[in-house]
Amino acid sequence: MAADFNAQAFSAVELIRTKRDGHRLPDEQVRWLIEAYTEGIVADEQMSAMAMAILFQGLDDAELATWTQAMIDTGVRLDFQALSRATSDKHSTGGVGDKITLPLAPLVAACGVAVPQLSGRGLGHTGGTLDKMEAIPGWQATLSNDQMMRQLEEVGAVICAAGDGLARADKKLYALRDVTGTVEAIPLIASSIMSKKIAEGTGALVLDVKVGSGAFMKTLDDARELARRMVALGKAADVTTVALLTDMSTPLGLTAGNALEVRESVEVLAGGGPADVVELTLALAREMLQAAGSDADPEKALADGSAMDAWKQMVRAQGGDPEAELPWAKETEDVVAERDGVLTQLDAMAVGVAAWRLGAGRARKEDPVQAGAGVVMHAKPGDRVTKGQPLLTLHTDTPEAFARAREALAGGIEIGDETLERQPLVIDRIS
Repeated sequence: MAADFNAQAFSAVELIRTKRDGHRLPDEQVRWLIEAYTEGIVADEQMSAMAMAILFQGLDDAELATWTQAMIDTGVRLDFQALSRATSDKHSTGGVGDKITLPLAPLVAACGVAVPQLSGRGLGHTGGTLDKMEAIPGWQATLSNDQMMRQLEEVGAVICAAGDGLARADKKLYALRDVTGTVEAIPLIASSIMSKKIAEGTGALVLDVKVGSGAFMKTLDDARELARRMVALGKAADVTTVALLTDMSTPLGLTAGNALEVRESVEVLAGGGPADVVELTLALAREMLQAAGSDADPEKALADGSAMDAWKQMVRAQGGDPEAELPWAKETEDVVAERDGVLTQLDAMAVGVAAWRLGAGRARKEDPVQAGAGVVMHAKPGDRVTKGQPLLTLHTDTPEAFARAREALAGGIEIGDETLERQPLVIDRIS
């Protein structure tokens, strides 16, 4: 707590009323609220009311900038200026089959730019990068700041858990939003993401803002608004920031689940993998390199094996064995096409919930996950299929989960007669 902090300076109830009635909060009141909440002076029920007021009334750009800076000020700030190379980071707003961080971090490192990728765990239908990496035998998510700096200097990429010291207010507020129906508040999403990314200290940041059924942002308008506000926050903090709006109406790649997605990521690094995963990995890599002032060609680093070398170095540096066999689930079951035709829909949310119910995700932060659980897709929208052909293979250690996974998929798979025009993966760019 700041030495000059006055716990009695304002009334939380008055601040809630101000925002509830659609008025703006002065800077000093925002700063007081965030610090008082972090220190336990403002109660959870009061901050819940404020979060709901913000969901309905919003925060203007100036309020949001102050709110975000106040969250940053509740924790430590990392500084990568001592590194011998520029830093660039990526944040995805989360989706189904979104394993892009895994091939992307070593790819950008192989091009000479350091990637400090502080990641999280999955909750609900969206997968967590740390859960995926922990499917690799021996790999450790937790690093000290000194270990992280050394790995960034020597290897050029790190994927690890964010320490508790970054934006301490966010940890409390994030948990609160999750149980009060305020996760969708765009200002609170923007400040949550950007407070951590700015505090992390990266020089450049590329945002992958998902839009569609499997994303938090279901509409293009909401996704654009979130992207615009996050880019503005980054630029105000002198972080070179750009956002890509990308499609999440259908899952990325052909797998959803921890070890399954690691295998697919390694295929990409080996020069193969699904076309959409390769396309998005390269698009984000080019943005990250450009934002860091590099004109290196990521396609070349993918083709010549240097990205794969960086992956193996990164995994070994955190105790993992990149050559080890990844876990497989004990049981599998196919979901087959009910008729001949063209697959017109494979809903990302349906697949994500199915993978979660099979054991790949968690309902509460403390729940364990199954490394081998998930869904393998054998067809994507636009593909022609025949009756009885496997469309999906469900993987789990708990076969009693198959029935609930199938329930999640009901209505999420559609087969028609018309050919389908594939939607672009990258929808828009905001800078």
